[in-house]
Amino acid sequence: MHTAQLKMLNDLQALEFTGYDFHLYLNTHPNDLRALAEFSRVTRESERLRNMYSTNYGPLMAGDNANQPCWRWTEEPWPWEIDY
Repeated sequence: MHTAQLKMLNDLQALEFTGYDFHLYLNTHPNDLRALAEFSRVTRESERLRNMYSTNYGPLMAGDNANQPCWRWTEEPWPWEIDY
């Protein structure tokens, strides 16, 4: 896995973790407008980065880049094969 690809994947994982964390927080603090704005920003950035990753390196999930063969992920290392 190339360095740029690994960095993009790590950045995406960090954004998605942050999004899930905001999601959990907002379950108990639904009126926190600052957290809601940050959740929206992180969600948009995560989607942008996921699309960029899929375009450059192939789909991360079966529904990503539906115009490409869905079996392309078998060409990349599985998550447990990546050296972080």
